[in-house]
Amino acid sequence: MSALPAQVRIVEVGPRDGLQNEKAIVATAAKIELIDRLSATGLQSIEATSFVSPKWVPQLADAAEVFAGITRKPGVAYPVLVPNEQGYDRALAVGAREVAVFTAASEAFNRRNINASIDESIERFVPVLERARNDGVRVRGYVSTVLGCPYQGEVPLGDVVRVASHLHALGCYEVSLGDTIGVGTPAKARAMLRAVAAEVPMSALAIHFHDTYGQALANILACLEEGVIVVDSAVSGVGGCPYARGASGNVASEDVVYMLHGLGIRTGVDLDTLAETGRWLAGLLGRETGSKAGKALAAA
Repeated sequence: MSALPAQVRIVEVGPRDGLQNEKAIVATAAKIELIDRLSATGLQSIEATSFVSPKWVPQLADAAEVFAGITRKPGVAYPVLVPNEQGYDRALAVGAREVAVFTAASEAFNRRNINASIDESIERFVPVLERARNDGVRVRGYVSTVLGCPYQGEVPLGDVVRVASHLHALGCYEVSLGDTIGVGTPAKARAMLRAVAAEVPMSALAIHFHDTYGQALANILACLEEGVIVVDSAVSGVGGCPYARGASGNVASEDVVYMLHGLGIRTGVDLDTLAETGRWLAGLLGRETGSKAGKALAAA
């Protein structure tokens, strides 16, 4: 167990991973305002949208309009999700300089999600990585179901390591390890991270926990103790997974930042501004914020 890091980078995934799971379609102007509000909090990385087929994710059909409409702040990265070359072309056309590709550690999940095996899914975005390298576009990789799958249950650690290592070897500068259905516990999260870090440098790994069983913050702390320095989260705890039954929202960015600051870890994020943005988003969606820290700050 190593000492806690002095600084952690938060990757805000609410505008993409959060809104893609909403039943109602959020207006384009509201998505743009959300990202601009997040840009004012001090966040360094905000996942803006997804250039997947509108047939599969209609909530993000306006990806091009959203990305073109945001005010990109210097020093802030605005990655976008792309599933293949067609998505990459659309992203490049509106000026994206960082993209993300995705697969799962579970064969069953990949089959249900994108009707392809793990290897087939990777083959689809190998041309994206090749083109991005030539275009000077950074590529982030996602591996989902690293601690459990809604269809096959347990996911062997060897499968997680193999997929994460493959993405890194192909050129992903960072690989985000996602507990898609939120079933992980601190010991399992720690063991998974250790196994992957034996093959991929810790500096190239990020963690992405959903809070289905209320374990996300504990899992994050366990991974921080192992040396991870990048954490994915979603403002107001929005999100889940449209292909994973029973998966609740992502861990709330406000709660993560509150915990990190309490541990003396720098994030560069203004918690009050972030919490205000979370409450604004919750109001837009017609519900209370999913952040305990956000609620407490509002009541203080």
